Amino acid sequence: MGELITEVSRDLSTLMRQELELAKAEIKAEVSKTGKAAGMLGGAGFAGYMVLLFLSIALWWGLANVIDQGWAALIVALVWAVIGGVLFASGRSTLRSVHPKPERTVETVKQVPNALKGQ
Repeated sequence: MGELITEVSRDLSTLMRQELELAKAEIKAEVSKTGKAAGMLGGAGFAGYMVLLFLSIALWWGLANVIDQGWAALIVALVWAVIGGVLFASGRSTLRSVHPKPERTVETVKQVPNALKGQ
C-alpha cells in the first residue's frame, strides 16, 4: 500500500511539473505574439511620424500653390489622421487576438481530478 501511495505521489508530481511546463510554453507563445504586435504598433508610429514630418511639409507647400495655406495644412492633417486611424485599428485587432490564458493547460488540469478517481 505504501508503494502505491509513493507511486501515485510521484506520478502526480510529474503531472504537475508537465502541466507547469505546458503553461509556460503557452504563455511564452502568447507573449511573443504580443511583443510582435507591440513592435508593429511602434514601427507604425515611427514610420507615421517620419512620413507626417517630411511628406506633410512637401504636400502642404504643393497645395499652398493652389489654395490658401491654412486650408492646405488642414487637408494634409486630415489625410494623415485617416492613415493613423487605419494603423491603430490594425494593431488593436492584432492585440485582441492574443489569449494570455493557457487554454490547453486549463483543460488538462480540469481532467486531473477525474484521472485520480480512475474515470
